[in-house]
Parts: sequence; structure tokens; C-alpha cells
Amino acid sequence: MPDELVTILYADDDEDILSVATLSLEMVGGFTVNTCRSGREAIEEARRLRPDLIMLDVMMPGMDGPTAMGKIKADPDLAGIPVILLTARVRGAEVGEYLTLGADGVIAKPFDPMRLSDEVRGIWARAKAGGPPADAP
Repeated sequence: MPDELVTILYADDDEDILSVATLSLEMVGGFTVNTCRSGREAIEEARRLRPDLIMLDVMMPGMDGPTAMGKIKADPDLAGIPVILLTARVRGAEVGEYLTLGADGVIAKPFDPMRLSDEVRGIWARAKAGGPPADAP
């Protein structure tokens, strides 16, 4: 894992949320964000780009975020990349399941665009340090 979080791959099928998050991460956080709109595309882009961190919407058509995350974590070339799931469903049992499946953190939708970069940076730092996944939102 690199020393600094620079590049993020973010997959979400909701164009408005994708735009707000990308703008927030780039303008507030100073990150380079690459976007895609499906779990399948996220896997392909992750292999091509080798981002520092991957963010996946939980509910996407075709291949949802948890399924895409499972495939990313099973790929030896991608397994070390931290993955954050974004979801509107943030009840304890659901979040616990996402963490058990391998998510390094879960961010609740809707998120605060001014705090999103700090949340992402905190989850990435915990993953880099080998700490436990981020607690429920």
C-alpha cells in the first residue's frame, strides 16, 4: 500500500451521487478520482488503474458492490487495495455483514460532501495500519 492516498476508483450507478462525491473528493480532499457505473466495470478499472482505494455503491444493477468487492479481494493483484462500501442501508446487522465480507469501511448515504474526504482518509489510514475496519456509520 502506498504511503499516501492519492488515487480513488469510485463506482456508483447514480449519476448525481457520483458527481457530488467526485467533486467533493477532488476539490475538498485533493484526490484523483476515476469513476465507473457498475461493479463489473469497477473490477476492470481496478485491474487497469491499480488505485490506492476503491469505493463501491452497494446497490448497483448487474453486479452489486459487495459482489464486486468479493471479486476484488479474491484477486491476488488487487486484494491489498482497501475497499469502502457506500450505502443508504446502515443498520448494524447490514454494516456488520459488509465488514465481515471484507469491506474496510462503510460510509452512509447521504454523506456530507465537506466531510467525505476525511471519512475516506480515516478508513484508508486504518486499513494501511492494519487496524480493524471502520465502525458503523
